[in-house]
Amino acid sequence: MGSDRLYFRQLLAGRDWAVGDPIATQMRNFAYLIGDRDTGECVVVDPAYAASDLVDIAEADGMRLSGVLATHHHPDHVGGTMMGFTLRGVKELLEKVDVAVHVNSEELPWVANVTGIAPSELTGHSHGDKVAVGGFEIELLHTPGHTPGSQCFLFEDRLIAGDTLFVDGCGRTDFPGGDSEAMFRSLRYLSELPSNPVVYPGHWYSEEPSATLSHIREKNYVMRPKSLEEWQMFMPS
Repeated sequence: MGSDRLYFRQLLAGRDWAVGDPIATQMRNFAYLIGDRDTGECVVVDPAYAASDLVDIAEADGMRLSGVLATHHHPDHVGGTMMGFTLRGVKELLEKVDVAVHVNSEELPWVANVTGIAPSELTGHSHGDKVAVGGFEIELLHTPGHTPGSQCFLFEDRLIAGDTLFVDGCGRTDFPGGDSEAMFRSLRYLSELPSNPVVYPGHWYSEEPSATLSHIREKNYVMRPKSLEEWQMFMPS
């Protein structure tokens, strides 16, 4: 399928949407729009802060939002209340458009609890499930560690990695539900993907906003440990 047909945008919080929001600007979250230009359908990944802005951006590009993909339950990715602060996000987006919200099944109760969205309004998935967007398919990869149901999205030589893998470093494992050993296994799994996708992270914590997996394998320090024992010495729990 031609690349001209793929609609894909990487959007930075505080710059491209939620402009002027000091928390969005500080947190440097990425959201993503993925769609099929031929059908006009698209999904949004990790809409938080002024999430309705993302609907407006898609519509201005001639696209219609058909779903939400959530990498994990933290409020800076889906909105909601956690650790004493509250952010807008998916719940407010659903007041504007009625679409499916795709989460990993192990993350479903966490997303429901943080956002206040009823579990029945969320669509749970297992590792390897696929979500169709027009003529494209997005594969959902369960990558626990940062949270129990963290997931990445693989499509058209791109990997949206959320807070599992950054261009430099990886997500923390000391928040509720974090698991250092699970993170090691998830990173090893991603490092062994048979292709060389461009990795698009959940935050802009590096010089470049994305990089190929081969570059990250070579340069990112979290990819150096090859065994759990090395990982535990390198990244203690």
